[in-house]
Amino acid sequence: MPANERMTIDERFRYLRIMRERYLGAKRKERGRLLDEMEEVTGLNRKTLIRRMRTDGQRRARCRQRGRKYGVAVDDALRVIAESMDYIAAERLQPTLVQNAQWLAACGELRLSAELLRDLGTISVCTVRRILQRVGQADVRRIPRQRAVQRNRVSRSIPMARIAWNEAQPGHFEADLVHHGDPASSRDYLHTLQLIDVTTGWSERVAILGRSQRVMEDAFRRILARLPFPVREIHPDNGSEFLNDHLVRFWSSTIAAVRLSRSRPFCKNDNRFVEQKNSTLVRAFLGNEQLDSVAQVYALNQLYDQMWFYYNFCQPVMRLAHKIVSPGNVHARRQYDAARSPFERLCAAGAISALDSQQLELKRQQTNPRALRHHIYDLLDDLLAMPGATPGITENVLDTLNQPIFDWKGGGSPVTLSFERTSVSSDIII
Repeated sequence: MPANERMTIDERFRYLRIMRERYLGAKRKERGRLLDEMEEVTGLNRKTLIRRMRTDGQRRARCRQRGRKYGVAVDDALRVIAESMDYIAAERLQPTLVQNAQWLAACGELRLSAELLRDLGTISVCTVRRILQRVGQADVRRIPRQRAVQRNRVSRSIPMARIAWNEAQPGHFEADLVHHGDPASSRDYLHTLQLIDVTTGWSERVAILGRSQRVMEDAFRRILARLPFPVREIHPDNGSEFLNDHLVRFWSSTIAAVRLSRSRPFCKNDNRFVEQKNSTLVRAFLGNEQLDSVAQVYALNQLYDQMWFYYNFCQPVMRLAHKIVSPGNVHARRQYDAARSPFERLCAAGAISALDSQQLELKRQQTNPRALRHHIYDLLDDLLAMPGATPGITENVLDTLNQPIFDWKGGGSPVTLSFERTSVSSDIII
């Protein structure tokens, strides 16, 4: 039988199981003819076939491993050939072993014999792969040298989860940081801490200088001071600026019932809502500008205060209402509800008190959205025109703490900013 038409081992076992039924039900003379046929088809000798007919015909693991067929000379030759070919895959190396061996022998790198050439011509791809895996362990170049990854002990205590897209209760926030500088820089630069409520689309942003525990905690306190509804869950990525003992202690002491969860490593779609807003509400305004001074922190937070009111009270958003997956269709059809502002969705969900709702609705009616939008872009132009930090002069991160807080609970119009560190107040034109 030609070599390319021979049965595989599994095919042979299947054929013998079929023939076994005929063999066991046949007479002596008929069994002889069946054995002749099986010898011709499978290539096995007669005694082996008789033994196979006495078993159930199932393939079993080998009880005793076979000895090595190829000696040390083949190992040495494969080591030299593989190194010369830059350790390509066995599937690429095996067809050219004889050719490469003769080539290297002509260059004085190998000593060939007729037996070695015969072995290199008959060795299989699987055997080449196994030998290279074994002999390659002694090659220093092939040993991967990776820096030990330091595991975040706190992250292991926080469960991985994903906030459902149809979460009905407001207060489940996805959190993320947006960098406004070069991560390879040795000095601190600005970051935007952004929180997005999955249910209503409510957005919160704070500019901070660096990622230390003090500025992160101050930013969260700034958000909690103006947030009109309670926080039920904080869902960041796996960054150490979120997952550390200080912030876990801060959340447990500030909001006892808050739930902490985290996304799966390298799965950005677990934070899909905040990632989308990183693009539309941060990068779309600031791009990749380098921001690294205390003055820019103040200017950016003043801009974010205006954006807080504009995008939560004036800008309508659409939320996903249904996902319809048709049979045989890979992609889901998505249906969205009517466009409403996050504030309107918050009131419809009953997550805000009647008094707060009345105060915010009054401020909303007193706001000119067109003038507010112009004011936002004026502040953006002022921010982008500001110089960055002076090289060689260290910016004091502590100067960015306790910045003005947007006081929406204050009476009167226009809305005012209240300063915690000083008694000075300034009006915001909205």
